[in-house]
Amino acid sequence: MWHKGTIGVPDKDGKMVACHYEVKAYEEGSAFGIEEGRISKLSIRIHGKETCNYDRGWDIEPEDEYTKMAIAILIKEYN
Repeated sequence: MWHKGTIGVPDKDGKMVACHYEVKAYEEGSAFGIEEGRISKLSIRIHGKETCNYDRGWDIEPEDEYTKMAIAILIKEYN
């Protein structure tokens, strides 16, 4: 099942950074999922730039702290 939305992650000045995401999560975990979990596809965009992409493996690995925080939230929610 596909899920789309936006996560607000605070920056160092107390403002929120919008992390737009798309997640494909299944009912059961898989060897192809993030951490062998339910998320098989994940994409995050910040300011129009794709900051990570997972499609049964990392195509674009997360590098900035905002993306990493958003991923942690999404793993908690969907994995």
